Amino acid sequence: MRPPRLHARRSLLVTGAGLALILISLLFDAAPLFVPAIAFTVVGLAAPAWVWLGVRGASVIRHLPAERVVEEQPLAATIEVRRGRLGLPGAEVVDPFTGSRLDLGGPLSLLRGGRSARVRVVTRFARRGLHTLSPPVLVVSDPLELCRVERTSATVAQQLLVLPRTEPVRWAGPGRARRLEVADGRSSSEALAAVDLDGLRPYRPGTPASRIHWPALARGAGLIERRLRADGDTRPLVVLDARLPSGAEAGELLDAAVRAAASLTLELARAGGCGLLLPGEQRPAAIDPELAAWPAAYARLAVVEGAGAPAPALGPSRGRLGAMVYVAVRAPQRLLTLNAGGE
Repeated sequence: MRPPRLHARRSLLVTGAGLALILISLLFDAAPLFVPAIAFTVVGLAAPAWVWLGVRGASVIRHLPAERVVEEQPLAATIEVRRGRLGLPGAEVVDPFTGSRLDLGGPLSLLRGGRSARVRVVTRFARRGLHTLSPPVLVVSDPLELCRVERTSATVAQQLLVLPRTEPVRWAGPGRARRLEVADGRSSSEALAAVDLDGLRPYRPGTPASRIHWPALARGAGLIERRLRADGDTRPLVVLDARLPSGAEAGELLDAAVRAAASLTLELARAGGCGLLLPGEQRPAAIDPELAAWPAAYARLAVVEGAGAPAPALGPSRGRLGAMVYVAVRAPQRLLTLNAGGE
């Protein structure tokens, strides 16, 4: 536990007033002033001693249920306060986590209180990123509030990762991202470089006759087409460009772009897998339908910064055959140049 800090300015003033009254009563032989003078002096000296002895053995700890939370979702924490043998004359907890002050004088008093007390606090975070939570502070004071002692929790400042909020993706066309279209109108899984046989599947209208499995038709199995595997990655790629316009600060625009990239990545990954390319990374992260790599990618999305963000490194991804979904804070003016790997 960190050393407590004593604030006894009022107590010193009361003690000084009591000593001044004693001096005045002696100078002017005013016996009636002795009683309040002695009372002021005793109260001024006793209050700091009472509070200091009361805070000995006291502690305050905050318990977080998780190290991650999504934007705008409620997060509940528990603050546990323990008193010493002499109880706490008056106590409150100052919690920077919620910005609140919680009165605990009654539950931890010597005569009618217990040895410990727990309070539950709930808050929300509107912005993503890595947040540092200052430890709670236990403030012990006397009933007249002449002095107080502040004891900070012995635990180090806790860190909480606030993840960007994801939202459902509404596609303009049918298929819900399972058949993203490439430039020539084909689905991304039917790229021109598809050369290796990867099994059979039911015939789909529009399939070229060269891909129909005629032996199966001759055996009476109906129309079946050959499924080909492309010589390259046909999964869609989500690219996040976090560069900000000139003079702009990281704010709602960047957060909205990060939310969009996270939502698209989650939707495409569940539909069959995709890649995610973040600023400063040379190769995209592969997110499979089981979402095994999603927690790590989600955490990286939470800490994306716009200030000084580099252009997306699209050069290593030029050989991909799948569609690319480009998410940017501002509209890129030279996307073809970026595809070549520079600007």
